[in-house]
Amino acid sequence: MATAKKTGAKKSAPKKSAPKRAMSDAHRDALSVGRQHGRIVRNYLEALEANKPRRGRKRTAESVGARLAAVTEELSGADPMTRLGLLQEQRDLTAELEGMGDAVDLSGIEAEFIEVAAAYSESKGISYGVWREMGVSAATLRAAGVSRT
Repeated sequence: MATAKKTGAKKSAPKKSAPKRAMSDAHRDALSVGRQHGRIVRNYLEALEANKPRRGRKRTAESVGARLAAVTEELSGADPMTRLGLLQEQRDLTAELEGMGDAVDLSGIEAEFIEVAAAYSESKGISYGVWREMGVSAATLRAAGVSRT
C-alpha cells in the first residue's frame, strides 16, 4: 500500500501573544463604579415596574379572601376539569394574598437612583425621554439632574 502524500501542511510556529498588561487601579475602579451604577438603575426600574398601577378596581385582602373561600367551597362538587382550574385559581389567590403585605420602599431605592442617574445617563447616552418612557417621574429626573436637552 502506498501512503498518501500530505499536501502543503506545514507546521507553523506558535503565535506570540502580546504581553499582558495589568489593569490600572483607576480603570478597575471605573469598572466597579459602572457595575454599581448599573445595579442601582436596574433595582430602581424593577421596583417601578413592580409597583406600576394596574388597570381596574384595586383588590383588597378581604375581596381576595372572599374569592378564596368561594373557590374552596366550589372545589367539593366540581368535575375534574373544573377542579383543575379552581385549584390553580386557589394557588394564585393564596400567592396574591401573601404578597399583599410586601410593600416596596421606593424612597430608599429612588434616593440611590437620584445619586447616579445623571452620570449613568451621560455614560450610556440615555435621554430624558427614554427615562420618562420607562416610567421615571419628571420630579425624580429633575432631582437627579437629568435635563430634557
